[in-house]
Amino acid sequence: MNRAFPRLLREVRDCTVCAAHLPLGPRPVVKGELSARIMIVGQAPGTKVHETGIPWNDASGRRLRDWLDLGDDTFYDETRIAIVPMGFCYPGANPKGGDNPPRPECAPLWHPPIRQALRHVELTLLVGHHAQRWYLKDRMKKTMTETVHAYRDYLPDFLPTPHPSWRTTHWLRQNPWFEADIIPELRRRTHALLAEGPARGKDA
Repeated sequence: MNRAFPRLLREVRDCTVCAAHLPLGPRPVVKGELSARIMIVGQAPGTKVHETGIPWNDASGRRLRDWLDLGDDTFYDETRIAIVPMGFCYPGANPKGGDNPPRPECAPLWHPPIRQALRHVELTLLVGHHAQRWYLKDRMKKTMTETVHAYRDYLPDFLPTPHPSWRTTHWLRQNPWFEADIIPELRRRTHALLAEGPARGKDA
């Protein structure tokens, strides 16, 4: 086991860089071990995740697990799946509805060292436009819909999806190709990697 990675996660969980901007205070949520083959990059914790410290512990998480066809035990197996949101803490409610976007301090500070450490990750799920914009940069299409529809352009390293919040229900009705074409591919690729088990090696 590489002892540097647990220390890195402790530093993330102790982070207070943007505490002044967090209405509920800092409670960074991140999970993963060096042996993970899949990385899920979402947006930022909601209030329920902030309260429990468990990522995707809400209706959005249930929909995401349904898309992946995974039970809780597999989804939360840190040896196989790392969960690293774009913002680690609840960013507060947006007056216009929903939550604020992830705090901008998180990604540039923590994603590069985490990504570098998780060298066994073979597939990164980019859940929502915040994750897609950060990881795909100028490869991202003009809209999130176009980016998701062009998912083949980003394989095998990345697979973009919409955010599985309740707001996506209308989008799913308008874009039936996602459930017809992309979810089967999403399941096939994630299940194949999970079937291989955690990566093994001196640093895993």
